[in-house]
Amino acid sequence: MVGLARSGQAVARLLVELGGTVVAVDLGHPEGTAGLSGLGVEVVLDADGVALLEGVRTVVKSPGVPREAAVISAALERGIEVVGELEVAWRAIPNRFVAVTGTNGKTTVVEWLGHVYRTAGEPVAVAGNVGTPLSALAGEVDPRATVVCEASSFQLEDSAAFAPECAVFLNLAPDHLDRHGTLEDYLAAKLRIFANQGNDDVAVYNADDVALADVDLGGCGRRVAFCRGAGPDCEVALAEGTIFYDGEPLIPVGELGLLGEHNAANAMAVAVAALAMGIDRDAVREGLRSFAGVPHRLELVAEIDGVRFVDDSKATNVASAAVALRAFEGGVHAIFGGSEKGEPYEPLLDPVRERCAACYLTGASAERLAEALAPAIAAGVAIHRCADLEVAVGAAAAAAAAGEVVLLSPACASFDAFESFEARGERFREIVGELS
Repeated sequence: MVGLARSGQAVARLLVELGGTVVAVDLGHPEGTAGLSGLGVEVVLDADGVALLEGVRTVVKSPGVPREAAVISAALERGIEVVGELEVAWRAIPNRFVAVTGTNGKTTVVEWLGHVYRTAGEPVAVAGNVGTPLSALAGEVDPRATVVCEASSFQLEDSAAFAPECAVFLNLAPDHLDRHGTLEDYLAAKLRIFANQGNDDVAVYNADDVALADVDLGGCGRRVAFCRGAGPDCEVALAEGTIFYDGEPLIPVGELGLLGEHNAANAMAVAVAALAMGIDRDAVREGLRSFAGVPHRLELVAEIDGVRFVDDSKATNVASAAVALRAFEGGVHAIFGGSEKGEPYEPLLDPVRERCAACYLTGASAERLAEALAPAIAAGVAIHRCADLEVAVGAAAAAAAAGEVVLLSPACASFDAFESFEARGERFREIVGELS
């Protein structure tokens, strides 16, 4: 087992429970590894793992470990099977699966689907990059339940036989290019969600996404599309402010539980996946209406003197931050910045010009962000460099007027200052709490 963060520890426990002899390795000292030793796992820290490959039958790789890591490269060169946590967990869980991938919206759609299932009174278990690791469900989940899970490109690139009964591809935008190298390789990793599907499975995709136009999705699943307009091939479509299913009105967009154009697309994905899996139409409608959202995703954390403070820490790429900006009419004081992921920041320029009163730049990416957003100054957008998140929130709060928004939507990963986007979002909440 290579990599002992949350999902790595979960799959190590699963492999022990299945009777495996498990050696677990990590370059660092993640919390929780002492508990693995107590279960009989041989834990090796501060090591790359290459010296441990003798006699190893399978290497299981945590999603955060790149394929270029020394131990992974060595294992592949020796012909040792290398798989990921998603693959191992799927093999160990016999339930029906709905898997969701895409650059943005995965967590929202997965949690929304879980809510729809619960609204319908159907057993469901939700797992993903936030909350419960998929491996932790093995042996614990109700055998009648449908498992709804996130499937990131990092997880999918290490899949071999993974074949969910319903696979959903939401969208594609440049992200994780520091890991995948090119957009084409990133797309190829995402498309593995469809690769092993059979004729009885369902492949849901976004017909509006230009990145998927004329792309062979792969696999043998029945193609089911969602889109805006009256697309003849779309089972779920958005037209005249209403989401339609099979040509009949399902729900007005104004009744959705979440705001923003991007959430209308997310709602269509939820609807088409749930309906394709046999959930009752009325339950789908009610679940779309009553879902309240997920933490750190356009989450209103406070309103102080008429200024709304919104946590969108989960926006760890440019496309997601651009969507967040356009969820507001204007008067946005946007906090950007964090660790680098290798993508350009210029696509933020137009939504910044359209929606922002000011931008506050922090972290390792601040210099590149400042260069990319400099043309917005001519449109009246103030650009401020800030030493850290505390300074940025304080400056934004001081400048914002009633009716405006202070939005944390970093467009970057968190690892220059925080261990996760959740930790960054919680710190934002604490700082805002101190303001009031």
